[in-house]
Amino acid sequence: MTTTESEQQTINLAVGGMTCAGCASTIQRGLALLPGVDVAAVNIATRRATVNIDGEMDPAELEDMMRAAIIGLGYQVLTPAKGQTPEAGAESMSLADEHAAHTQADAARIADFRRRFVVGAALALPTVLISMIPAWQFAGWEWVVAALATPVVFYSGWPFHRSTVMSARHRATTMDTLVTVGSVTAWTWSMVVLLRGTGHVYFETAAVIVTLIVLGKWLEVRSTAHAGDAIRALSARQSATATLEDGTVIARDDLGIGMRFVVRPGETIATDGLVIEGEAAVDASLVTGESAPVAVAPGSEVVGGTVAADGALTIEATRVGAETMLAQIARMVDEAQSGRANIQRLADRIAAVFVPVVIGLALVTLVGWLLATGDVDRAFTAAVAVLIISCPCALGLATPLAIMVGVGRGAQMGILIRGPQVLEDTRRLHTVVLDKTGTVTEGRMSLVDEFAPGLDADEAAVLFDAAAAVEDRSEHPIARVIAQSHPNSMLIKGFRSAPGQGVTATVRGLGLPGADGGDNAVAEVTVGSRRLFDTVPVGLADWTHSQERSGATVVFVGRAAPLAGGLLTGPGDDVPTRAPLAAEAAIAVRDTVKPTSREAIDSLKALGLDVVLLSGDNERAARAVGEELGIDRVIAEVLPGDKSNVIVELQHGGRRVVMVGDGVNDSPALAQADVGIAIGTGADVAREASDLTLVNGDLRGVAHAIGLARKTLGTIRGNLFWAFAYNVVAIPLAAAGLLNPMIAAAAMGGSSLFVVGNSLRLRRYDAQA
Repeated sequence: MTTTESEQQTINLAVGGMTCAGCASTIQRGLALLPGVDVAAVNIATRRATVNIDGEMDPAELEDMMRAAIIGLGYQVLTPAKGQTPEAGAESMSLADEHAAHTQADAARIADFRRRFVVGAALALPTVLISMIPAWQFAGWEWVVAALATPVVFYSGWPFHRSTVMSARHRATTMDTLVTVGSVTAWTWSMVVLLRGTGHVYFETAAVIVTLIVLGKWLEVRSTAHAGDAIRALSARQSATATLEDGTVIARDDLGIGMRFVVRPGETIATDGLVIEGEAAVDASLVTGESAPVAVAPGSEVVGGTVAADGALTIEATRVGAETMLAQIARMVDEAQSGRANIQRLADRIAAVFVPVVIGLALVTLVGWLLATGDVDRAFTAAVAVLIISCPCALGLATPLAIMVGVGRGAQMGILIRGPQVLEDTRRLHTVVLDKTGTVTEGRMSLVDEFAPGLDADEAAVLFDAAAAVEDRSEHPIARVIAQSHPNSMLIKGFRSAPGQGVTATVRGLGLPGADGGDNAVAEVTVGSRRLFDTVPVGLADWTHSQERSGATVVFVGRAAPLAGGLLTGPGDDVPTRAPLAAEAAIAVRDTVKPTSREAIDSLKALGLDVVLLSGDNERAARAVGEELGIDRVIAEVLPGDKSNVIVELQHGGRRVVMVGDGVNDSPALAQADVGIAIGTGADVAREASDLTLVNGDLRGVAHAIGLARKTLGTIRGNLFWAFAYNVVAIPLAAAGLLNPMIAAAAMGGSSLFVVGNSLRLRRYDAQA
């Protein structure tokens, strides 16, 4: 059981034995009727039942009721009951445990269907030969084929009959209902004819129908068992143990934040951490999608589940358990596969009413043929063909299977899709808005030049040292560069930050121009953008323009008398006003454009998308980066709080917008956009606000993600088209008596296998192809 304490509790149970979307609908309807259930959802692809509790019901009691309801419907609950085992209770069942349970259940189902098919094929073959070849027929042959066909219908077809009976007890129908009605009707009619002593028997039809459908189901189960390979691989990749510095081996789950452990060459890194000692090439392909190993050294961050290909490492754990990146990736992939897009809800609604409609059509066909021709044999054959050909297994598999495979393939490529609705949201995108720093650029600034006109070398050096001391209190990337480029031993106090503009603090050891610059002298030092300064000398302004034209970002430095809060109060004025401030010096820093950014932007344009560069940087610096990357539209000098407003303005123009960013200040814009894509190397809050996450931080992944989402949606559309087209064409042919029931059974199985095979093609999706 999984509970969320904040707003609403949920219970998740892994369900075994589902064979079609009708099974999922039956369970979902049964759970929705339980007291205390607010919303119930059952997903055929992930094979999980999820309910939201309305808050008044005891979760433990409701879970017991859910188990009873699912088992009563004829299905299995794979999630262990609470307290059933000391180490694997329902509350502690991890995704890895759940997928392991499904793997075991899949293996049992595959073996079971194989046995039933072997029995069916062995008995159905002589049944068909005797029934169809007059030379093989002998006195009483009908009784022989009855004896051969009966085990096929009732042993090989038992999974379908059992599901039908369980569903009927709850006044529900599934795709299995059509199989049961068709095969049992053929067998029953034949027995009546045999006992009556006159008429044509259809034992071979019943036997072949069941055998072919069991064959199709066996192949289908084998194929769909591989659909969740990606999430199972993520869950299984984690190391079970960790070796501490003193050689003690402990369980991975016993690792705590701050604990240090050792990784030898070839071993899997147990959890996320910081390299303290050693160097190695780390294979992070399962997490990032990149095949090339990544070199790590002291100070490097590593991800649990990756492999140290060579070299030994000592790592300090920084995230453990459910907080690790691998656990978060697995959870996001699982949530995406469990959700339902609008297109899937449509298919579910159709599947829910399809079976009763088909049974009605079969009855109409039977009555119509009897009234038109009086030929009982032809009427019966046509009605059975309608039942068999209409079985909409393909319709039920069309959407959830494609979503599962597509989302799993995305995880392998380092693309995390938060939910299936994202797939639909990529259909009609018009504009991609790219944050500049850390998204199209490396996000690692380097100091290019400094300029302090009017100050001698010693004065300039002291002023730049003061600027470094003030910036040392800031976490901004530019601030870090300035702080690390100069000594910052000066004492400061009263640090204040103006988001998106700069910082101010009182610095001791620095006086105003012309004043005593002794150790006790103080001044208010401001470091930031042009907005913070009232005046900029002409020489400094010219130098700034030159630097910005080359793509650099310029930060100004100025001093003022130390005032409380940096404010002056005018005579007779109750409203404080800021003290006039002049810029005395400037520092130019430049962020390097990522080598892959130009290729990424060209790929986005090839997808028919307009590209906009969004930056809080000055107009000249941002436009220089835009020119380098071939981006025509650049929106610069945007404060953090205004980025989402830019998205809104674009949307008001009727355009669907993708926002790509990596920082905390990008989160509102990511949430506002029709599709938000976070660079995985950025802030956690940005990833939480996004719809898609690129784990490896490569901007080319934006085009890859959009391409994969569109490919997955295209696969779903193709699946649904062929599933609908198959039924639309086949049902009239069957009703017209143009399809033999045996051919109908083969065609029905073939349609399901087509949908499975078409969905599994996504496992080979190559963004470069």
